[in-house]
Amino acid sequence: MFGPIYKRKEGEVQPGINLHIFKFVLRLPFIHYRFEWPDYVQGLLLCAVCLGIIPVLQEYLGMPFEIAITIVIMNGFLYCWHAHLGDPVVPGWITPAIPLLLLWISSFPNDTAERMHALIAFEFELGVVTLFLGATGLAKKVVDMVPDALKAGILIGAGIAAVRLVFNAGGSFDKYPWTIAIAIGFAFYLSFSNHFKTIMRKNKVFQVISDLGLLPAMLLAVVIAPLVGELPWPTIEWGFTHPQFYELFTQWSPFADRIGFPPLQYYISAFPLVVAVYVVLFGELIQADALIDEAREFRNGDENIHFDANRNNCIVGIRNIIMSMLGPDLSMCGPLWAAMQVVICERYKHGRDAMDSLIGGVASFRLGTFTGYWISPIVSFVKPILPIALALTMLIQGYVAVRVGVLRAKTFNDLGVAGVIGGVLVSRGAAYALAVGIVLCLLVYGKNFFKRRLDLYNLKSDPLFNIAAEKELAQAQEQAGASSTAAKDVK
Repeated sequence: MFGPIYKRKEGEVQPGINLHIFKFVLRLPFIHYRFEWPDYVQGLLLCAVCLGIIPVLQEYLGMPFEIAITIVIMNGFLYCWHAHLGDPVVPGWITPAIPLLLLWISSFPNDTAERMHALIAFEFELGVVTLFLGATGLAKKVVDMVPDALKAGILIGAGIAAVRLVFNAGGSFDKYPWTIAIAIGFAFYLSFSNHFKTIMRKNKVFQVISDLGLLPAMLLAVVIAPLVGELPWPTIEWGFTHPQFYELFTQWSPFADRIGFPPLQYYISAFPLVVAVYVVLFGELIQADALIDEAREFRNGDENIHFDANRNNCIVGIRNIIMSMLGPDLSMCGPLWAAMQVVICERYKHGRDAMDSLIGGVASFRLGTFTGYWISPIVSFVKPILPIALALTMLIQGYVAVRVGVLRAKTFNDLGVAGVIGGVLVSRGAAYALAVGIVLCLLVYGKNFFKRRLDLYNLKSDPLFNIAAEKELAQAQEQAGASSTAAKDVK
């Protein structure tokens, strides 16, 4: 019923219009891909997560709610560009980097013009760098040159900064302790608990709950917050959202008389943070590539679909440049919403009947979130608990960023250097952290600063590493032996 006009033959690329620039391929719903209603409906509900940036815009930049939601709507429109230009991902915020940006923004006086100058300069510069690296194909080469210790330190620092954002004196936890404690406990249980994973595999209801990401925890917060007296019950408003585009452009963009374009020193000051954020951003590109490769293998080659990091970089760069000029946004324009990419890829694995094309799934989801921003009952229902939504996002992101950062370290030296970089990042910002990280890496690794192979780090001189390596080798051999025995028994 909702199938596309141009149907894909088995094993081929989904039909589309080649735009002959940056590998963009235009695809439209009902014409080039099947509209996936399950993903669209899920997007309608989960638009609430995207609204969580509104209280941050209000607190750090002094924006009214109406201006903040206008920025969310603009960003939501740009989210839809990815799938419709050939990029099979669910784009989102650069979530691990938000605490780093907030730390940097906070270093400027609490003056709207100064902080807007800082944000405009940073987001524009990030967009230009990302677009340049994507258009030239240099993205992977540049990031490969960054030592693992430096990558790990940035991720660990970002994770700690995210947790600190919630637990700072006078922060969200001090204002809403019971709601955050209960909601985050529930969210962590659904997301990371081995017990829940066990029962989820046996019960389809629990699988659906798991697929909804942070939404169940947010719905719990809507009930808990009023019961403990920390936030009011939602007041449902009917109708549609009324964005204030004219007010945004004339009062809150660089074209506004009271804001103007940033002086050169803001761009110079933003550069170390741009480097740190790009390292985080590239980590998300690697994650997207892995998720799509895994999902494609489950479909036995019925769709020829691949992730192109350079194309993704080009779209991300263009989005950041546009937002910096028309609606500067503290969430930034990122390449991936990892949690939802996982959910949609899992449904894609169920076969062509479940989801004809991955492009259709991710496009329908983002069209759903974009629709949700305009529906007042949805926006007004979650409006009271938006600070809780942000706290949940930051704490989950903090957990994941630290875990990924530690795994990024390949040796104990990497981990030690990363810990120092992370501490400096949280206490003194990205510029100091990058400087300290480069000096430490030069001192520890010397001429092998840019080399990637483990044997170049002289691991034999590290007895702790040898002990750990021997244990891992023994465990691997034991598991291999057990697998071999089991295989013989089967035969």
